[in-house]
Amino acid sequence: MRATHIIAASAIIATALSTTATTPVYLQASKPTEERVADLLSRMTLEEKAGQLLCPMGWEMYERRPDGSIAPSEKFREQNRGKMPVGGYWATLRADPWTQKTLENGLSPAEGAAALNALQAFAIDSTRLGIPILFAEECPHGHMAIGATVYPTGLSMAGTWHPELIRRAGEEIALEARSTGAGVGYGPVLDIAREPRWSRMEETFGEDPWLSGVMGAAMVDGMQGRRGSSVNDGRHLYSTLKHFAAYGVPEGGHNGAEASVGPVRLRSELLEPFRHAIAAGAATVMSSYNSVDGIPCTANRELLTGLLRDEWGFTGAVYSDLYSIDVLAGHTASDRTEAGAQALKAGVDIDLGAACYGKRAIEALQRGLITEADIDTAVARILRLKFDLGLFERPFTDPQEATRRVGADSHRATAREIARQGTALLKNEGSLLPLDRKRLRRIAVIGPNADEQYNQLGDYTAPQPDDNITTILEGLRQAAPDVEIVYVKGCAIRDTAQTDIAAAVEAALAADVTVLAVGGSSARDFKTSYAATGAAQTDASHVSDMDCGEGFDRATLTPLGDQLRLMQAIYDTGKPVVTVYIQGRTLDMNLAARHSDALLTAWYPGQEGGSAIADIIFGDVNPSGRLPVSIPRSEGQLPVHYSRMSTGRDYMDGSGSPLYSFGHGLSYTTFDYSDLTIIPTDNGDRWDVSFRLTNTGRRQGAEVAQLYLRDAVASTSQPPMLLKRFKRIELNPGESREVHFSLGPDELSIYNPALRRVVEPGLFRLMIGSSSNDIRLKGEFTVTQQYDL
Repeated sequence: MRATHIIAASAIIATALSTTATTPVYLQASKPTEERVADLLSRMTLEEKAGQLLCPMGWEMYERRPDGSIAPSEKFREQNRGKMPVGGYWATLRADPWTQKTLENGLSPAEGAAALNALQAFAIDSTRLGIPILFAEECPHGHMAIGATVYPTGLSMAGTWHPELIRRAGEEIALEARSTGAGVGYGPVLDIAREPRWSRMEETFGEDPWLSGVMGAAMVDGMQGRRGSSVNDGRHLYSTLKHFAAYGVPEGGHNGAEASVGPVRLRSELLEPFRHAIAAGAATVMSSYNSVDGIPCTANRELLTGLLRDEWGFTGAVYSDLYSIDVLAGHTASDRTEAGAQALKAGVDIDLGAACYGKRAIEALQRGLITEADIDTAVARILRLKFDLGLFERPFTDPQEATRRVGADSHRATAREIARQGTALLKNEGSLLPLDRKRLRRIAVIGPNADEQYNQLGDYTAPQPDDNITTILEGLRQAAPDVEIVYVKGCAIRDTAQTDIAAAVEAALAADVTVLAVGGSSARDFKTSYAATGAAQTDASHVSDMDCGEGFDRATLTPLGDQLRLMQAIYDTGKPVVTVYIQGRTLDMNLAARHSDALLTAWYPGQEGGSAIADIIFGDVNPSGRLPVSIPRSEGQLPVHYSRMSTGRDYMDGSGSPLYSFGHGLSYTTFDYSDLTIIPTDNGDRWDVSFRLTNTGRRQGAEVAQLYLRDAVASTSQPPMLLKRFKRIELNPGESREVHFSLGPDELSIYNPALRRVVEPGLFRLMIGSSSNDIRLKGEFTVTQQYDL
């Protein structure tokens, strides 16, 4: 059945059902969701309930017929024609080397919509109760499917310090994924990242709980609609918060390793972004692979039920991470059946990987490990999502609409704006930047990240056509067509067989200025072809650039391969150098900090990254990005986040301070802070903080004003400073504006020894500035009564 026929048939069926007196309650759209859930649950067999808990991998669930149409695969039919049809699928439209979906054999947006329509039609027409499928897709910085917009990764998004811009990106990401039939988008990643050796730092919003929470809430608002109000409009979907919890501070930097953290720190810092996003209405959460204090998060009832549901009021569904239930077997469980029982009892509703629920849930019931009420509770949460999403009324999408929406020009513009605002200027010696096109004869563009498309996209990225990505080299050439631009790669990220430093030096010596692009890469090898068996067909001597991305944990932070040799050689020419780091973690930047005239970090800036970097280098855009993480001087400093208790303490053999501090970022103009006032309001329940911000330079620019607090004396030890408010303010030259922040119980609260969130009476110290180590204004105020939150 073709997609257009499916949509038309669905409309006819829905109309007929609405006028039929014998229509089951669960198929009556006018009935409240809870009545529909209860009615459908009462009609389901135990096997049908168990099937709803399953979420297998989806990219093998469709096949392309000789006539070009998309149909359910035999594997899909096997999973859904029996007594236990599957409730959901994950990553059906995912394309990457793992799934073996390429530009040649993968699905365009229209084909993707047609594929999910076909699977949905089978579920509705060929199963006893016709329960639609809940499709979940990866959406951390864009839908991980062919044709979708590739936005900058999490660190770059956080580097904008601009929540409304991130809300817009979330809305666009949701629109693209929903238009192809997805109902759940995995993202944002809210892990607090304080361990740069960890391979997934790039996905996060950085080291700070407040910044991550605000950005996470903004992304949720965009993906789901304001407080989830629009999730059933065909343009939004459910956001999945990852990874619950404490996943970003693994011992030794190893992905999934134990998190050594106590209950106060866990709540007050590592879980705060999730609390913000849950308050914003996030409908789904994903458990994490790691353990906290010896208890696996996927089997932690105190965490997944006691805190998440009972304390925070979360009413949605919890996914396991892929096979995170399976890994309980042999640790806290004797087998997968017992592992599934532990996870279900803890509060995990959906088994991503589908090996421990389903038939094993029924076996667990027979063994007395769970009750049918446990299954019913989880199934009800899943059905509630499906009803509220409108899947029973509108299970299909329009492939033509998917073509119009996915990869839209307006979405590319948002990606470019995030890359502009998320790139931080860390150094600008002698005001080398911005470069003046009219005075330049030749620019040398050098380095392993100057013209490698996938190196700037980050992990969780689908294959891309060449014309969809603008590299730094391409961006500079487009921005300065009258300037001669000479490109020499110089070396690869890791492969020393590609090194040609002599050619790079020759190009630098002959140029007026060099743009040197170095760093790292999370690029999986998209250019590798695959045999029918799935075996990679590649040169055995090939060394990929990948040094970051899930599973690529590192012991050191030094740029790999011959990059340091190349950098030193270019600096030794004595010619002006602009160094650009493209990176997924905070790499060693000491050499560049000492010798480069200008230094930028763009993290992974997405498909429009090259254009955005050129915009900054030539001054078409005034940089306003700020660091969402502290840049360490060495691995031996770790952890080095700004709010650590040991701030200010040096080592016997080195500095204890970061190379560049959290919140740091330069501009082509300057700003002055003055006239701080702190006034109690609302009978002393809140404090209005105001100050005057003035652009004292000659260019229009945006300043990110940052407010930090310290509870001077508290029942639990408090960091020397914690970010509690921030605002991005654009000002013209000479313009002055009064900036206001409102502080209340949420900003002033701490967790006490009883793990209660409270505001304790006492003195609070207030700091306002341009970064955590550039405080311009200080003040104090006193709270006179306690608040229990």
